[in-house]
Amino acid sequence: MEDGYVIDRPNRAKASSKTTRAILTFLLLVSAGIFLVVIAGGWSALQGNKGVQIAYLLLYLLMAYLVVRWNRGVLPVAAALAILLLIFAAVSGPEWFARDKNGFSTPDSILGSTGLESQMLGLLTYLLIPVQVLLIFFAAQAFRQDWHVELEVPKSRAKWPGARPPRASTRQGARRGTTGAGAARG
Repeated sequence: MEDGYVIDRPNRAKASSKTTRAILTFLLLVSAGIFLVVIAGGWSALQGNKGVQIAYLLLYLLMAYLVVRWNRGVLPVAAALAILLLIFAAVSGPEWFARDKNGFSTPDSILGSTGLESQMLGLLTYLLIPVQVLLIFFAAQAFRQDWHVELEVPKSRAKWPGARPPRASTRQGARRGTTGAGAARG
């Protein structure tokens, strides 16, 4: 193996890929932030398993971390979870506004003090809907950008600043980055 070759990821060096990754990370963090405010502000009024809601929040934070690390495998999962959160937000939004009638009290927060008003929780829940639509769009866009593509190129032609030397390989054609039938021909 020659010392002059490195593994390059040319699609990660593109401005469009970097921008999409930044937007996707931002949308995941905004979603997690809004979701955290709704969970914390309406803790006593939340129905269902609160542990699942906290796990959902932690998953969004984990996905943001993985997107920052250029992990392409998490993108379809992010889109699927965004679809689910969009549905839950669309269903639960009106219920927060319905709590603004006589007989309902302001929910307590997770810390035991008075939480947010039901109107504010409803607005934040509705705000999750367009954020999730954008998250689905940008996750699909990022998936199409092929962040995973690796090429073995001379060090002088590497576009990605994180290019690394290739692992030793016993395949023929590994120096040129060919695989499959191209490697057999040599």
